[in-house]
Order: sequence, then structure tokens, then C-alpha cells
Amino acid sequence: MPEVPPSLRRTLTVRSVVLFGLAYMTPLIALGTFGVVAEETHGAVPTAYLLALVAMLFTAFSYGKMAATYPVAGSAYTYARRALDSRVGFLVGWAVLLDYFFLPMVIWLLGGTYLQAQFPSVPFWCWIVAFITLTSCLNVLGIKVADKANFLLMAFQFLVIAIFVVLCLRHVSTIHGAAGVVSTAPFANPATTAAGISAGAALAAYSFLGFDAVTTLTEESVNPRKTIPRAILLITLIGGGVFVLVTYSAQLVHPGSTFADPDSAVFEIATAMAGDLAAAVLLAGLVIAQFASGLAAQASAARLLFAMGRDTVLPRRIFGFLHRRFRTPALNIALTGAVGLVALSLDVSTSTSFINFGAFTAFTAVNLSVIAMFIRQRNTGGRPAWWSHVLIPAAGTLIDLWLLINLDPAALTLGAIWLAAGIAYLAYRTSLFRKPPPELSTTDDNEQTRTGTHHEEPKPANG
Repeated sequence: MPEVPPSLRRTLTVRSVVLFGLAYMTPLIALGTFGVVAEETHGAVPTAYLLALVAMLFTAFSYGKMAATYPVAGSAYTYARRALDSRVGFLVGWAVLLDYFFLPMVIWLLGGTYLQAQFPSVPFWCWIVAFITLTSCLNVLGIKVADKANFLLMAFQFLVIAIFVVLCLRHVSTIHGAAGVVSTAPFANPATTAAGISAGAALAAYSFLGFDAVTTLTEESVNPRKTIPRAILLITLIGGGVFVLVTYSAQLVHPGSTFADPDSAVFEIATAMAGDLAAAVLLAGLVIAQFASGLAAQASAARLLFAMGRDTVLPRRIFGFLHRRFRTPALNIALTGAVGLVALSLDVSTSTSFINFGAFTAFTAVNLSVIAMFIRQRNTGGRPAWWSHVLIPAAGTLIDLWLLINLDPAALTLGAIWLAAGIAYLAYRTSLFRKPPPELSTTDDNEQTRTGTHHEEPKPANG
């Protein structure tokens, strides 16, 4: 009897998936980028986050639809393969690799930068290696171990957020009284313009990257057809709510957009209202947040590579490998850790350029996949709702394309080069496009093959 290959374990609940998504998003990142967004919006940061939240909800809704229909690992890559075309799916997966590969690196880069600023005598490479080693070990040990560590890290991060918000509100009420805590000034002022808010929203949208990452945990989630869609919307709403709250509080303390250094504006605010101790607590929170985010980002990247390796789009022996004991994609985890070492020779802006192109390409593809699914169901006698399968994803597509084409020119150039390399590799694997890429072999398919059972694909709900 042939040996049964190891498979991923279904252990994650809605709470666990939501925590991983929030960790990936890093709620505290809104404070880390506060000064930059404040400059773009001329002191209306929470308005930019509100606009970005509304924009991202359209795409989050589409991700939920696709996750309920195709509950397998692979995220946008899988959805585009199934709903659009296998070749398009490959190119979407190739583009999104930029996001998944480089986001952990940027996270570790930011964490190392924070620590080096506080402890300049310690070499920068020490912080990067420490981050990579710790997160890699936790992820190799298994998703449950990473889940427990993630819960503690997220609890501390939300504690720091709560402390910061309370300090801000207390500072404002001491100066202006209780009435000063409730104000429209952080949302709009005489310098506010539609162009400024739009530019700020484009920057703020990057903070939402992560609600989609939890779709890579589908095959490790309990009842994924319900768990993943619920988690996606909760992550977007909770994350967006936190972003608006913390930026509103910070904007109350520091109206306007003038800072000594926009990159460290939040430390300037914390020191001004509560001294060096508040700045130290905030630094600790940001470092912990970066660690939690790196943990989740590396886990998601490894699982996307696993999905692509399992169907032999990438070499299966390497990318489709699961550790016998821990049943985790250990080689992929090690590979993402090795890519993270590139942080030693790059800056944040260059690294982020890779991420933005891949993320918005994936978002656009997922929205289009919902529309394609609508057409397919209509042609086979189904009656999916127009509002959920056309109107919402169409709005999401337009928003994502607007964000994509308004990226920095360097991001578009780097993205185009990467996509061209993907097209060349696809041409090689498909004999110049004469045959399709290998079909995705999901965990559920493998279980049906081994047991001789067949589970009929449930029909998507009309809503």
C-alpha cells in the first residue's frame, strides 16, 4: 500500500485566522507611517484611512466570495486559475509572489530600523538575523505553535494601542477639556483637498495588505467555507477601525502636518505628550508588532509557495515539501527567511515597491474572478445576484486599478520586469503556451483519491 503523504492540519478557528490577519496588517503600522500620510493629506489622516477602508471592503467582499467557493490554499493564485484561466492564474501567482516574498523582508527591515535607532551600538545585521531566526523556528514548529505565540504578541500590541489612545485623549482633555476629545478637525481642515485625501488614501491602503493573506490558511482552518469569508471581513473592519481610531487620536494631539522628521512623527507626538517613557513603550509596541507581522507574513508566503509547488508549477520536490514531523512547509519557510537577508542591502521604499505591484495586481484579479464566476453560473442556469457578483467586484476592480496605475514609477517598472520574467517562465513550462500549466491538486482532492469518496462542490448562494 503506498505511503500516505503528510497533509496540512485543520486546527484554526475564526479567532485564530482573524488574529493572523491582524498581525499581518500590523495595526500599529498606522502610527509608524502617520507623519508621511499627514503630509499627503495636510493633517487629515483619519479621513484617508476611512476612504481606504471603504475601498478595501469591496475587494475583501470578493475575496470572501472566492474563498467560500474554492476553500483551498493559494489565495488569488488559486481563484484566478479556477475562475479565469490557468495561465492567468499562474501570472497572478507570480505577481503576488512579490508581495508575499518581500513583505516579510520589509517587516524585518522596519523592526531592525526601530531597534538600531534605539541601540546604535548593535550592528544592524544582528537585528535582521534575530528576527528571521525566531520567526522561522516558530513557523517550522507548526501553525498551532505560531498561533499561540501570535495571540500573546497581538495582545501586547493592542495593549500598546490602548495605552497610546488613552494618553492622547487624556492629553487633549487636559488642555481643551472633555469637549476637545470629540472634534471634526482631524478629518478636515482649511488645507484639506480632495487630491490630498486621495493621495493619502493610496498610501493608507497599503496598511490593509494582509486581509487577503489568511486565504492561504484555508486548508488549516475548521469549516473554511464559513471561517475564511467571515475572517476576511472581520479583519478588514477591525483593522480599519483601529487605523481610524489611532490616527484620529494622534491627529488630535498634533493638528496639521509639520514634523521635524515625518518618518518618526509618532515618537515626536508620544514624547511631547508623555515624555521619553511613552516613546519607549511605543517603541516596544512597534517592535513586537513587527515581529508578530513577520510571523504571519512568513507563514502565508510559505503556504503560497506550497500551493504552487504541490501542483508542480514550481518544482514540487522543493516547494511542495512538508516536514514529516511538524507537517509544515519547512523548505519554503527557510527560503523566505533567506530572501529576508536581502534586507541588509535594501531600503524600505525600494522593498515596498515590489509589494505594492503584486498586491494590487492580485486584488484586481480576484474581483475579476467573481465577475467571471457570475458569467459562468449564468451560462449553466445559476442565478447569482448582480449586486454581489458584478456591482461590488466591478467597483473593487476600478479602485484597485486606480491604485495600481498611480504607484510610484519605480514600482511599475520593477513590477513589469518581474511579470515579464514570469511570462518567459510560463512559456517554457507550457511549450510556448501550447499546453496549460499543471492543474491544482488540492488537499481535498488528495483525500478523495485516497478514500475513494467524492464530495460534490456546493452551489454558491444566490446572495
